[in-house]
Amino acid sequence: MTFATGLVAAVLVSSAFINAKNSAKKIKGEFAGNGFAVIELFTSEGCSSCPPADELVARMQKEYSDKPVYILAFHVDYWNRLGWKDPFSSPGYSKRQNNYASWLKLKSVYTPQIVVNGGKEFVGSEEGTLRNAITAGLRMAPVAKLTLNAQNAPGHIILQYKAEGAGNNTTLLLALVQKAGQTKVQRGENGGRTLSHVQIVRKVQNTPLNISGSGSATLALPDGFTTQGYEVIGFIQNTGNGAILAAAKSAFETGMSK
Repeated sequence: MTFATGLVAAVLVSSAFINAKNSAKKIKGEFAGNGFAVIELFTSEGCSSCPPADELVARMQKEYSDKPVYILAFHVDYWNRLGWKDPFSSPGYSKRQNNYASWLKLKSVYTPQIVVNGGKEFVGSEEGTLRNAITAGLRMAPVAKLTLNAQNAPGHIILQYKAEGAGNNTTLLLALVQKAGQTKVQRGENGGRTLSHVQIVRKVQNTPLNISGSGSATLALPDGFTTQGYEVIGFIQNTGNGAILAAAKSAFETGMSK
């Protein structure tokens, strides 16, 4: 009886080990392909449907922190007229969302909206759709490559970049991103709520790519800049259809300040 019990236990342990090993292989192979996922969230503090989307990308940021997943939250300005001016909003971000409406042949823009790698859009709070889009992006084989390096300068940063395989009709977008922010909303649909955000785009700049694909660009630093609180995300985008071909990010040197 003791022998039989021991045999059963051994079989169960062996089976558990094999299953764990197979699961590990599956997880390891899930993102094979050296791809990436650029997640652009179009959101607003004036929109009552947006906080769940902000919370979702915050969870994704933590979950995929060791993967080439790049989150950018663009706060649009067209909600500002309805009672609350989003302090992170910009008409340039609304224009970018309208560019996607044209590229993706949408009838209108809306919030919250997510666009992944410039080619797939959906409601920003749809977790399952977002996870599937991230997985698909990480599995793909990228056609281009981008490297970035941020250097300190008084009042601004100088970015050295190198793009390979970008092809024609492409541009380099450089975004200065605030990693986290919080606002106590006084009016509008979210009046009385304290909203938390991640990966807030504070500045974005288009940089034409030359034949060599190498060069430098300058970005001014916003008020309240800290090295720990910001990063730069860059990506190569096709100007004809919006597809994103490569992406990279750069942190800042320790001790750098405005």
